[in-house]
Amino acid sequence: MIRSRTVAKTKSKTQPGGQHVVAGTPADEHLVPPGGGVLRLTGVGKEFRARGTTVRALDKVDLKVLPGEFVCVVGASGSGKSTLLSLIAGLALPSEGHISLGERPVTAPGPERGLVFQAASLFPWRTVEQNVAFGLELLGLSKLERKRRVSWYLREIGLAELAGALPRQLSGGQQQRVAIARALTCEPEVLLLDEPFGALDVQTKEDMQLLVRQVWRDTHTTVLMVTHDVEEAVFLAERVIVLASDPGRIAAEIAVKLPGERDLSLKRTPEFLILRAEVEDMVRAQHRDHVARFGG
Repeated sequence: MIRSRTVAKTKSKTQPGGQHVVAGTPADEHLVPPGGGVLRLTGVGKEFRARGTTVRALDKVDLKVLPGEFVCVVGASGSGKSTLLSLIAGLALPSEGHISLGERPVTAPGPERGLVFQAASLFPWRTVEQNVAFGLELLGLSKLERKRRVSWYLREIGLAELAGALPRQLSGGQQQRVAIARALTCEPEVLLLDEPFGALDVQTKEDMQLLVRQVWRDTHTTVLMVTHDVEEAVFLAERVIVLASDPGRIAAEIAVKLPGERDLSLKRTPEFLILRAEVEDMVRAQHRDHVARFGG
């Protein structure tokens, strides 16, 4: 593992015309545009065939995520969280219903939706810089534009000094930073995060929470994140969606009315603890209902 300096909070400003740029970055370098269209799910359901039977993973999901919003989805195992994210990513098609981003239907993967999994899935033979640039190469961007974007995001995630390192030389948290930067360099309208910090130790996980929150505030990218961790969801999100199980469906939506500027001390405040307890109670209630109906 190669050590790097902890990412510092960046000061930001908005350029004329609504373009966003981090202070200290020359105006002719990479600019981050505001968020794109509304992500909308209408009557979405998903069924799978397993061992000769039909399993209904999701049922009648209606969800709207506004541009620039940070939304977390929580729920017990079997509530269809990852299935929901895969449908939005275009990795699978819903059995019924409709998914759109802006005016465009979602029917396949696309660069306007970036996806980060729990495993970083970096190319082991590529350096940090080359891994981050991979999506830009597929988009056919010029070498100059690739360099500008990669440099900006490596600074943003605090790994500029490790641009030439290989994945095996990085810690787990550093590898996840690279995976997030790789998704963001394509400047997606929506960033989809599927339990990205689930395999990390507590301290690294909290560092990554601070990083993602800061990157979201700097870039205004719409974020939809799936997590088992209620505390994480409340700390990161502006809104938390609670899913019920068998089939997965929306049981509740909770607005997170906490300060925009957040640090780890927020987790000890009465307001945070009350909100966390409210969401935890909802998740437990859905789990108890599932056990009562299906026996575990």
